[in-house]
Amino acid sequence: MRPTLSLIRREFSAYFYSPIAYVVLFVFLFVTGHLFYLSLEALTASGPKGISYPMELFVNGVPFWLVFVTIAPLLTMRLFAEERSSGTLEMLLTAPVRDWQVVFAKYVGCYAFYILMWLPTLLYLPVLTGWQWSKSPIDIDDREVLIGYIVAASVAGLIVFVTLIWTLQFLLKVRLLAALICLLVACAIGAGGVLLCWPMITSKEWWTIYCSIDPFPVITTYIGLALAGAMFLSIGLFISSLVKSQMVAALVSLFIGVAFIVGGIWKPDMDTSDLPYKILQFFTVPMHFERNFGRGLIDTRNVILYSTVALLGLFLTVRSVESRRWR
Repeated sequence: MRPTLSLIRREFSAYFYSPIAYVVLFVFLFVTGHLFYLSLEALTASGPKGISYPMELFVNGVPFWLVFVTIAPLLTMRLFAEERSSGTLEMLLTAPVRDWQVVFAKYVGCYAFYILMWLPTLLYLPVLTGWQWSKSPIDIDDREVLIGYIVAASVAGLIVFVTLIWTLQFLLKVRLLAALICLLVACAIGAGGVLLCWPMITSKEWWTIYCSIDPFPVITTYIGLALAGAMFLSIGLFISSLVKSQMVAALVSLFIGVAFIVGGIWKPDMDTSDLPYKILQFFTVPMHFERNFGRGLIDTRNVILYSTVALLGLFLTVRSVESRRWR
């Protein structure tokens, strides 16, 4: 397990030494920031210019999908192609690690950076969903709910404590120091939870947060983006394992990715009851978000498609790496 974790750390940290990753991150945040500005204007507009869902411009906008489909090729093109061109892939395959561990580490490191790209966009959510503070009375029965929150926070603190112990042992390789640091962090979390919840229990009033706009479409949109990203990254990883040139890997991955979004950009005039349209709808990612994820719905058919293609891509990548070992 330790070699796999070392490979994951190596692949994830490699993105911060590459200028391409910073360019991708800048362009991605610029486009999403512009869409956030347009969404804010549309949510406050009156008449037919408004939108129905907070993420409607994100999932229905052509610029967003053009940027989205280029993320995976740019993030995955170097994973195997660079090592094949530089000759380091043979050294990696002769190391005491299995082929599936190499593929898994590269995929997890790439996917972690993909998730990291989306974290700054969480700052848009309070505005898009209309978060507001409201002071409301509290009943005796509600105090039991708050006590339940404290118990849940304690369990979460325990999970954070165990996770930090494992992480710091891995990073610092000093178990005693890691245990002491994690103990202090856990105590701080527990004390902070008590200080935050104590006024709620002792007072007759407490502060709550409510959303003026349904936040569930936002949640399902992020879930869909996480699943779709896993599929596109798996495809890019497989293509990168087949070629030596990073540019070729990026172009082939981009060509395959466009096949999954062209139906949402082109939007052909077809009869919705015909079989070709149903097949196109099943494989077109923007349609999934326009009709399901963006409206607060999770269709299991979309989840099965993303999961199946992602697992198939990883399986084919492992087979591709194994074939290199026997050449």
